[in-house]
Amino acid sequence: MDVDIAQTAAALMPYVTAAVSAYGATTLDKLRDAVVDSATNATVGVGHRLLNRILGREQSRQVIEGAILDAAAGEEDSEAALRLQIRKALAADPALARDVLALLPESATRVEAAGERSIAIGHNSGVASTGDNASIQR
Repeated sequence: MDVDIAQTAAALMPYVTAAVSAYGATTLDKLRDAVVDSATNATVGVGHRLLNRILGREQSRQVIEGAILDAAAGEEDSEAALRLQIRKALAADPALARDVLALLPESATRVEAAGERSIAIGHNSGVASTGDNASIQR
């Protein structure tokens, strides 16, 4: 499965920023906790799981932790910097990209189509046709 890295990074950012906003300066400590508090909302919980998985990649952990701390401190452009570092980690590790994509709620992944007669389908188990006078036999 090919993963659109930029689209995946963009799709996970609302969850990541929700977790960083909820946890603030204690974000990294909270991420080390094995369980998300049951009072935590679903979006923060997804962000918690996503960040834990992303931080599991040794090669990018330090730089992403730094970007998380900057975002928690409210640094200017920190969200863009965090998204960039996450995108780099996903691009360097296709298995990680597939894993975080699988962790995203289905509603977070967006499918777009552009152009005449184009079709945007997130999942299709049938037939899709945009041709004139199409005759489809099953």
